[in-house]
Amino acid sequence: MNVINKVIRRKKQLRVFAFIDNQNLNQGVRKTGWNMDWRKLRAFLTKEHGVSEAFMFIGYVAENEDLYKQMYDAGFNVILKPTVGMFESKDKKEIETKGNVDTDLVLECMKQWKNYDRAIIISGDGDYYGLIEHLKKSGKLGAIMVPNWKYSSLLKEFEKHVIRLDQLKQELAYHKSPKKSRRKPAKQKAGGKDKKQSSQRTKR
Repeated sequence: MNVINKVIRRKKQLRVFAFIDNQNLNQGVRKTGWNMDWRKLRAFLTKEHGVSEAFMFIGYVAENEDLYKQMYDAGFNVILKPTVGMFESKDKKEIETKGNVDTDLVLECMKQWKNYDRAIIISGDGDYYGLIEHLKKSGKLGAIMVPNWKYSSLLKEFEKHVIRLDQLKQELAYHKSPKKSRRKPAKQKAGGKDKKQSSQRTKR
């Protein structure tokens, strides 16, 4: 490979960062009947979009420590946000935990500004309109990945950049590995022993 080809190749290797609103993504795919496999998602971002850094913004719940570890092990930079309890029912028995990560995602995207050439925003929330508009005007908008077809109408302006993850369900869905069934030793047929003993008696 000559020097000119090396220079061209380096120019094509853009630094791509992904910024993920976990609550919007997770709820969006669940509404369409499936669960995201986070390891598959991270591999997809790297292989198909050249993502070198992926920031996962998620509300902190103590019982989900194992989930956060799984995400970290899968290659995400997990950024935890304090959560608040929101009462769903009148008798205040059902509580929904909510962690708003919008501000944190936008702030991190701006803090990392000099470190990436393209940004991928993974959310269908219209609250990111201002950020996405700024990324596009600056030539740094890579893609907007939305959970399903029910994303904010504010994002229709950037339709050319939209990728629907529900259309990649087969590639990204989580599937439980089938349990291996242990075969029990075959039982001796009923009456088999008696027949053998009766044949021995007749010989006598």
